[in-house]
Amino acid sequence: MDVLTKEQRRKNMQHIKAKDTKIEIILRKALWEKGYRYRKNYDKLPGKPDIVLIKYKIAIFCDGEFFHGKDWEVLKPKLEKSNNGQFWISKISRNRERDDEINKNLLFEGWTVIRFWGDEIKRHTDECVKVIEETIFNIQMNDMDMQYSNIE
Repeated sequence: MDVLTKEQRRKNMQHIKAKDTKIEIILRKALWEKGYRYRKNYDKLPGKPDIVLIKYKIAIFCDGEFFHGKDWEVLKPKLEKSNNGQFWISKISRNRERDDEINKNLLFEGWTVIRFWGDEIKRHTDECVKVIEETIFNIQMNDMDMQYSNIE
């Protein structure tokens, strides 16, 4: 059973932001400090990635654990027992499906997709940046391999 009234819950839900969330800002600041320049909430790509490194064709999503269904096998049974559980199961399931569709579309268009959980960004920002830097390095190495293979 919900501990908030319908009006309190409605007000709470209205304040959940779609962009410029704390986790996005944390990761963006860390990237900026490292000298990486990016676009935010880039609406020219499927799913409007939270951060886009156009130069490297990398799309980064900062996903909240609840709305994107982290540990879905654990969360789903809890929701089944909760008030309004079917609504949340349906909503989160559709979010997960949409995330997969967006990933596939971006990959098809030649983009590299990176998804981080919010908690991961908050607790291990440096590791998230390292993942991005390693991805950039791999892309650069693949580009060099392609250039050398074209020369031969």
